[in-house]
Amino acid sequence: MEITPLLEAFFQKYSYDFRHYSEAHIRRRIINRMNVSGLESIDQMQSRLLTDEVFASEFLQDLSITVTEMFRDPGFYRSFREKVIPILKTYPFLKIWHAGCATGEEAYSVAILLQEEGLYDRTTIYATDFNQHGLSQAEEGIFPSKMMKDYTANYQLSGGKESFSDYYTSNYDSVIMNKSLKRNIVWANHNLVTDSVFAEVHVIFCRNVLIYFDNILQNKVQRLFHDSLINGGILCLGSKEGIRFTELFDRYTELDKKQRIFKKRY
Repeated sequence: MEITPLLEAFFQKYSYDFRHYSEAHIRRRIINRMNVSGLESIDQMQSRLLTDEVFASEFLQDLSITVTEMFRDPGFYRSFREKVIPILKTYPFLKIWHAGCATGEEAYSVAILLQEEGLYDRTTIYATDFNQHGLSQAEEGIFPSKMMKDYTANYQLSGGKESFSDYYTSNYDSVIMNKSLKRNIVWANHNLVTDSVFAEVHVIFCRNVLIYFDNILQNKVQRLFHDSLINGGILCLGSKEGIRFTELFDRYTELDKKQRIFKKRY
């Protein structure tokens, strides 16, 4: 199945560029959408994409990376508390960029951590994604109640200092995050593939997104991150991501090799 022409046509029509995403990821999502929609060939799918904007929107949701949870990988957050927070406390104000924030769980996790460390009042968190539907969900801050047991366990393992239930209000089968956590979060549409430097920031979180990109796109995004960080800024990646095989490796110091936390040297 040749997917390159379809991705090229989608880009030309809608300006969303998936041409350098992992082929395995894209192929799985295309096959799933074809099966769901009863399409028998890639040509049929391409024709439908170019003539049916509702179908194109569904396809865009298929390709969006929305796998996330609060305090995902608790060891990362423990390390961030121990090794990064002391650095951040030396700044009079902070700008933090959550790139590829999906539905916002990790942005709220960091807001909680910063509040507990006395840093939230002087911080602006920019949480960005190209998926407007996900951004809208994130801004609402409403999550299923059934997830709270797992999120609470993650929070406790991450070194949380309070009761996790203090940070949200239950409402039937959902919970809503406290307004105090939302006040310093700016939700914005930004596409890592096609957009430029977002802001000059002290910390970038982009965890478990780069694994969906091919090497060409990974290097492009890494340059974007490097150019967006102040000297001494912190880059936080996912457990299967890194900078070792990029052209920028010597421009960072590893603060925590296992947890993929890096400090920009220059």
